[in-house]
This record gives sequence, structure tokens and C-alpha cells, in this order.
Amino acid sequence: MPEGDTPMRGSAAPTSPGAWDARSEALLGAPAPTPLTPRAGGALDPHTPEGHADTPPSGIAPAPGEPATPRWEDGAPTVAPAAEGTPRPTTPTTPPAPSGPLVVPDTPDTTGSGEPSAPVPATHAPAGVPAPAGTPAGRPRRGTADPVKVLMHRHRELCARAVDPLEIAAGLEAQGFTDRTAARFRHRDVFSLAEELYARVPRGGETPAPAAPPRTDTDPWALAVLTPGAAAALTGIGLAVTHGPVRLALGATGALLLTAALLLAVRRGPFRAPDGGTVPAARLWTVWLVAYAVCGDGLLTQVLSGGPDGPWDLTPGPVLALALAVAPAAWCARLFAHRARRRIADSRGLADFAAGTRPLLLGTVTLQLLALTLLLALTGFSPGALALGALLLLARLLTVHGFPETAAAALAAASAAEALALTSVLAARVPLPGFDALAAPVRTVVDTWGPGAVPTLVCGAAALGLLAHATGSLARASAHATP
Repeated sequence: MPEGDTPMRGSAAPTSPGAWDARSEALLGAPAPTPLTPRAGGALDPHTPEGHADTPPSGIAPAPGEPATPRWEDGAPTVAPAAEGTPRPTTPTTPPAPSGPLVVPDTPDTTGSGEPSAPVPATHAPAGVPAPAGTPAGRPRRGTADPVKVLMHRHRELCARAVDPLEIAAGLEAQGFTDRTAARFRHRDVFSLAEELYARVPRGGETPAPAAPPRTDTDPWALAVLTPGAAAALTGIGLAVTHGPVRLALGATGALLLTAALLLAVRRGPFRAPDGGTVPAARLWTVWLVAYAVCGDGLLTQVLSGGPDGPWDLTPGPVLALALAVAPAAWCARLFAHRARRRIADSRGLADFAAGTRPLLLGTVTLQLLALTLLLALTGFSPGALALGALLLLARLLTVHGFPETAAAALAAASAAEALALTSVLAARVPLPGFDALAAPVRTVVDTWGPGAVPTLVCGAAALGLLAHATGSLARASAHATP
């Protein structure tokens, strides 16, 4: 130690690591470490200078006042700790121990981890230093990349048997799908979702089901819908030329023929309902309503006057008009079904389809009422028959398109109201206090507008209720899935 220098004490004083060994000799004889230059991201790239780095000799500690950090020349470090991921020149995985009185400066780690810059195993990355390029990073878990595929597997049978995207759209809507639901599957509406489902379902190995032959070619429904009018016309002619018991027998026979003709008409053509899509009780309610149209007004007049004391007047004219109106009603129903299915192809959303179908429904009902009005003008006009015609048409449309319960309920309500009008007048004859008031509503209506006002009000109210329901139900694409 030169004279005048004071010996170093404390943690900065050189210490001996132990005896001289081969590792110490290899460390001193190895070339100086290659200077490293920083690169983007905090890692260091090797830089090969012309000569060795200017490092202090072994055993010499930094002088007091000198910075304990490496020197920088031209913006590049000459001495830097080995960065994580840099290849090490020596074979051992653990750093060799320094020899002699080599002093390690007590400086903070340049990596920002807060620990001394001591060599660490390569398998542990220091905190604050980004991973080297090429290191696989953990990927965040994602949701289902193709939500339509899940929907396609869930409704594969529906998509496989559909002959066009329209049937898929109708089936999805029947299961509660809306445009808002389709947005969760990255589609703006149910129709575009149905188009993708139809396009993605494989059909190459499947044998397409043979198309059902059109009923216009195989079923003589055009003749079937004419039979009620023919039966009613023959019965009306017979009633006009006969009297007494023969007339009653002919009327009963004509009623049976008319009933059979109506059953034939509703089982073919546009009035044909899907298998199992009818309510048997609806036939009973229909027979009652038609029978009341023939003899209800005369019977009510007799009951209000204290009878019946004998046969009452029959009005077969309205029934004849209703029977003749079956044919135009069938054509109107066919027109509505075909136009509605065409609207599905032209529409780009459920709201668009509903907005176009409601006017079509109103136009169909109006067209049928015009035809019935013309027929009633020929056979004898009756507002009750006109209201009954609208009620029967709407009930059949709802039955054909999948809403038989609603149609049967409306027919039952109208039949019950007409029966209640008759029974309330009969109940008023009971000699008990207050019972005479039961006939007051019916008597007031009949005295004001006549006996025909009862079926007009009853059937008209039921028809309006069905029309309100049909504007919502028949405006759905699922109501027109079955051609």
C-alpha cells in the first residue's frame, strides 16, 4: 500500500474469497467482457470494439469520489451487467467466484428490481425487465369465436330439412328469436342469421326430401269450396216451394248437406289446417252460429212475446250468402298465404315483415267482406250475417296458421252470448223477485235496433277481438312457415 494512503475499512474493503484455484486462473486469463449496448425494450446487444474494455485491474477498488457505475463512451456502455437472456461465455451455469481482493461495488441494480445486480439463474426473469423476443406469453382466454356454429348444431334438424332460409327464420322466431337475439350472434336480424345457417349446413351427402306436390294440381279444392254454396242453393229452392212438414224435413236434410259440404271445404285447399291443428269443439260452435243465423231472430222474437207458440220465421237468405261466400273466402285465404310468404322473401327484418303483413291481412278481410256484401244484397242483406262472415273467416285463418285455440275461444264466446240472450229472456219468466230484470238488456236492444242486432253485436265484437289478435299473430313469420 503506498505511503500516505489509509487502509480501506468497512464493506468496501477488499476481501479474500479463499485459496487460488483453477477457476480464478481461468477468470483472470479470460478476455475482457464484450461491451453491450442497450436496445429497445431494455435488453442489451453485444458491441465489439476495437480493443478490450477499459476495466480496472483485478484487486483495485474504485477510488473515493468516483461513480460506481460503468463508464459510457459515445452513448454506449463499456461495462454493464449481463442482461437476462444474453449468452454466457462460460460453460458453468453458476458464475465463478472472483479471485484476489476483487471488490464488487454496492450499486443498485440497473434493471429496477430493487435487488443487487448479482448473477441470477437464466430461468428467473428480474422484475421490470420485459421478456426477450420469442418468449411465449400467456394468451388470454377468449369466448366462443363462432357463436353461429353453436346455434347451427343446436338447430341442425331445422336447418337440414329447410328448403330455404325463410323456413329457418320462421322456426327461429317460433322459438322466441328476435332481432335483438340475433344481434348476440353478430347479425342485424333473424333473416340474415337464417341465411347464414342455411348456407353453412352441409347438404352434399344428404338426399333432399321430395317437394310436396302443389295442392292446386292434386286436390280439387276449387270444387270443394263450391259445394257449400251448391248445397245451400238447393236447400233454399226447396224451402221456397214446399210447405208444412215437408218443408221442415227438407230444411233438416239441407242443413245436414250443408254441414257435410262445409267439412269437405275446410279439409282441402287454403282452409286446410295442419294435422292436429284443430279444436273439435269449434265445429259445434260454428254449427250453432250458422243455425242461429237461420232461425235465431225469429225464435228471439217469439220468446220476447211470450212464446214460442208455434213455428217461427226462418231466414235462409243470409245462410245462402254465407255458403256462397266460402269460395271467395278460400281464394282470399290463399292470396293472403302466398303474399305473406312472398313478403318474407322481400323483408329484411321482423319489423319490416310485420309492417307489410298487417295491411295485407286487413285487405284480405276487406275483400271478403265486399264479396259477402254483394252476395247478401242478392239474397237479403243482414248485418248479423256480415259480422258472422268476418268472424268465421278470421277464425279459419287463425286455425290454418297455427292458432286454433284462440279461434275456438272466440267462436265459443259468440255462441255463449247468443245462447245467453235467449236464456235471459226465458229466465225472466220465473216468478221470483228481480228475475224480470234479466230480460231488460235484450229487450232494450231488440226494441231499439231489432232482433238482428243481437247477432250483429255479438259476432261483431268477437270478430274485432280476433282481428286485433290476428294483426299480431299472423304478422309473425313463424305463422307462415307451413305453405
